[in-house]
Amino acid sequence: MDRVKRMVSDRPVVIFSKSSCILSHTIKSLFNDYGVNPTVYELDEMARGPEIEQALSGNGCSTVPVVFIGGELVGGPNEIMSLQLKSVLKPMLIRAGALWV
Repeated sequence: MDRVKRMVSDRPVVIFSKSSCILSHTIKSLFNDYGVNPTVYELDEMARGPEIEQALSGNGCSTVPVVFIGGELVGGPNEIMSLQLKSVLKPMLIRAGALWV
């Protein structure tokens, strides 16, 4: 998990994704619609992707996409959509410095 922490530490929004996953595409589109430019790691296109995916699953994230905001694990698509529906996602993005409104 140390590797993952280094990958997310200095970026406002990080998404661990798979290029062929429709849920990953949906979450990336949501952030792009906000005007957020997330750092996206496509695990199926990375040499160490399986190793990173295993580290994420060991931290309770059993599926992609996995989203970090402000260096903190937020969760997967269910958590992101829940935050969006509660109108909590946008304030989180502003606090993390990912969105200027």
